[in-house]
Amino acid sequence: MNFTLLSPSGFWNPLLWIAFLIIFTIIGYIIYARGNPGYKKNTEQVKPYLSGNAEPSKEEIMVRAGDIYWGFLEALKGYYDVLKTMHTGDMRDYILWYLGVGAIILFLLVGGV
Repeated sequence: MNFTLLSPSGFWNPLLWIAFLIIFTIIGYIIYARGNPGYKKNTEQVKPYLSGNAEPSKEEIMVRAGDIYWGFLEALKGYYDVLKTMHTGDMRDYILWYLGVGAIILFLLVGGV
């Protein structure tokens, strides 16, 4: 049985790919098996080396979403302060804004300014 698929760009043989996969798996296992036998999980070995300093807590080093956009928000602070005062959290206000802006756009399109 011939498993080779011939095309204008070349050929593809699944048995050849399986053979390569087996060979690379064996090579990977040999590299893995030659690893350091002195390594022990859940000991001091798993902690990062920070030049002798203690590792800070996760809360101290966590980058918050507000920190990522701090410069952008600070530059547009005046704009966002106006938006915060307009934000009420009431869905009826948002629907009113949607209908109002839609009416203005419709007026401009139909009225022909």
